[in-house]
Amino acid sequence: MKLFFTALIMTLVSFNMYAEDTLSVQKSSMQMVYYDAAEFPLLGKAIKDSRPLYSRLPDSLKNKIRPALWNLSQNTAGLSIRFRSNSTRIGAKWEVRLNNSMNHMTATGVKGLDLYCLKDGKWRFVNSGRPTGKQNDAVIIANMEAKEREYMLYLPLYDGIVSLSIGIDSLAEISQPKIQKSYRNKPIAFYGTSILEGGCASRPGMASTNIISRLLNRETINLGFSGNAFLDLEIAEVLGQVDASIYVLDFIPNASVSQIRERTIPFYRIIRKQHPDVPIIFVEDPVFTHAVFDQKIAQEVADKNKALGYIYRVLKEEGETHIFMILSKNMLGTDGEATVDGIHFTDVGFMRYVNLLYPILEGILK
Repeated sequence: MKLFFTALIMTLVSFNMYAEDTLSVQKSSMQMVYYDAAEFPLLGKAIKDSRPLYSRLPDSLKNKIRPALWNLSQNTAGLSIRFRSNSTRIGAKWEVRLNNSMNHMTATGVKGLDLYCLKDGKWRFVNSGRPTGKQNDAVIIANMEAKEREYMLYLPLYDGIVSLSIGIDSLAEISQPKIQKSYRNKPIAFYGTSILEGGCASRPGMASTNIISRLLNRETINLGFSGNAFLDLEIAEVLGQVDASIYVLDFIPNASVSQIRERTIPFYRIIRKQHPDVPIIFVEDPVFTHAVFDQKIAQEVADKNKALGYIYRVLKEEGETHIFMILSKNMLGTDGEATVDGIHFTDVGFMRYVNLLYPILEGILK
């Protein structure tokens, strides 16, 4: 009988030790380890390898341009991180510069992250990293099959990044991307306003330049500056340094009629001097949804578009052949549902904008 109880106790002890070991392994597999996002490719910078890392303009311009422009350039609109992992979960820790918030745009769009995965050759939305403040820690997706996938992580539209790390299972691997999507040679360079920067997309992946990048499998450069697209010549110099396939100039919502008349051609000439044969596209002012009721806005839109049309005709008459004009008549549809405040686009507005530009861009690239 003693032998029986001794054997039983030893069995129970052994089972308990096995259970503890199993639990230990489970706890280990549940842990996440984090990797500095700076170790992976960063897409969307006008001047590659410039500093600060998460800046849309190089620090050499900090004391040469208007302070408002520099501050806005620290917003990470259009920037994204590419990586590959076999983890069952993807998380992120990130600190934003200012902890910005706005009353007409989601926190996810302002300072959140957006994860996409390459599935069947196309980018598929996975989930968002929802911000909680200046310091953020989120599991973006969990419960996936443990197999290698290609990922793209979009950065905030209306705040900057101080630090960013990507989290994966402790037993998983993370590596450089193996598939070249988006294609990094000859990006499409965009210049414009708050709308171009991404206001007011619900999440970063829905900004127009990010949508276009996925559709065309081509890197895009977002030089949208909220309320500050005044045709500063320093920005034209930056655009001129981009070896772009196309330049899209969508500054009319910010520029006044006098600025359009006085600055458009000098701005254009700086880019054209560096890139004699690259297509340059001008985009008209949107017919904002509230212009149906606000007569002042309606007249302002008409006057600005008339001024841009005149500049376009002058350039054509001077023999410029690689220029295009996108008219805004049907840009936002006719139902009035494309904006959050009459001006800034909702996701519906961005999709309609993209649907207008995409066929033209695709046709030029062929």
